[in-house]
Amino acid sequence: MRHLTMALAGFAFLGAAQVDAAPPAAPAPANRASPAPRADVPPSRPADQVIRATLSGWAADFNAGHADRICLAFATDLLATYRGSPNRNYQDTCDLLRQSLTDEARGYTYDLDIQEILVSGDLAVARLVWHLTTTPHDGAATTTLQEPGMDVLRRQADGSWKIIRYLGFEAP
Repeated sequence: MRHLTMALAGFAFLGAAQVDAAPPAAPAPANRASPAPRADVPPSRPADQVIRATLSGWAADFNAGHADRICLAFATDLLATYRGSPNRNYQDTCDLLRQSLTDEARGYTYDLDIQEILVSGDLAVARLVWHLTTTPHDGAATTTLQEPGMDVLRRQADGSWKIIRYLGFEAP
């Protein structure tokens, strides 16, 4: 349980968001065409909304037991740090998550509480609290742990955001 907690901490957010954005461009003169949108900025949604959807999607995939989707929110250069545990890379983290989905002794679910999202260029930081509920299959009492943390995300070439670092710990 502790190893799962350490591996899974650090993914959520659900509260106020702050987005640093470039000031709006001056309007194009009437006799000139507007410049094409920048290729490195997704035109559809603000970054904080995309990040919220990424993290909420991760929780939904985890809670639904979608082992084939459980690592989609992580960049392959992920470094995961949980207090009291060795750092884990992408493969180690994904292996542990997949193992947790097939744990025969207990089930796990995550809820997330986004405290803040800060975006600057192609990097973002999410301050969050994950709520990990563990339900033993033998009928023992269910427990819920609060796991505050921070996720650092990087915008990918396709406009998606992936977690490149996370720091987490179990609340006292």
